[in-house]
Amino acid sequence: MTRVKTVDTKPETKLEKNTYHHGDLRSSLVDAASNMLKEGGIDGLSLRKLADKVGVSRTAPYHHFKDKNELLCAIAEGGFSRWQQDATAIFNQHDLSPREKYRQFIQGYIAYAADNPELYDLMFGRTIWKQNTATQSLRDVAYPSFHQQVTMTRQWQQQGLMPAGEDTLRLAQVTWGTIHGIARLLIDGIYADRSHIDEMCDCAVNLFCSEH
Repeated sequence: MTRVKTVDTKPETKLEKNTYHHGDLRSSLVDAASNMLKEGGIDGLSLRKLADKVGVSRTAPYHHFKDKNELLCAIAEGGFSRWQQDATAIFNQHDLSPREKYRQFIQGYIAYAADNPELYDLMFGRTIWKQNTATQSLRDVAYPSFHQQVTMTRQWQQQGLMPAGEDTLRLAQVTWGTIHGIARLLIDGIYADRSHIDEMCDCAVNLFCSEH
């Protein structure tokens, strides 16, 4: 009697177990979902499509995200973390003047938004925040991102770079609102030519910063 060789028809199950063993399935899912977001936007992303993309069973993502909102929050969390690293790197350049650091901060912020429009929409748009569905993990990353800007604004006031007489919180809100507005103009195609951005950034610096 000829013995029939058994063929595993579910390779994704083995991949899933192996990934769980190494503890990196969640990271793989977030990375893949971030790429899917960039390619197809929020509407093109689902837990089912994500499972197919990564090559795991369609129930595997639900071990890490109870629904699409939790997945979106995880993607946004990664976006805030990466921007925070970029901003910290700018502020830690000891050979630059405070004014130049601020100019690079503005340019870096707008470039980050322009290079990652779908992610930026998710980080600062209504999908999560308008519905008040942000996870605590996301809040723990997003809120300090703005708090750092408030802290830096206070420092710039103390250095004489920004008006000392203005309320620090309100000044931080207004300056961030201006930068955010420029980013949105670019993303929405109202100012599609990125060659204008440097001049707009310089204008913002001249508007908010004294000669220092």
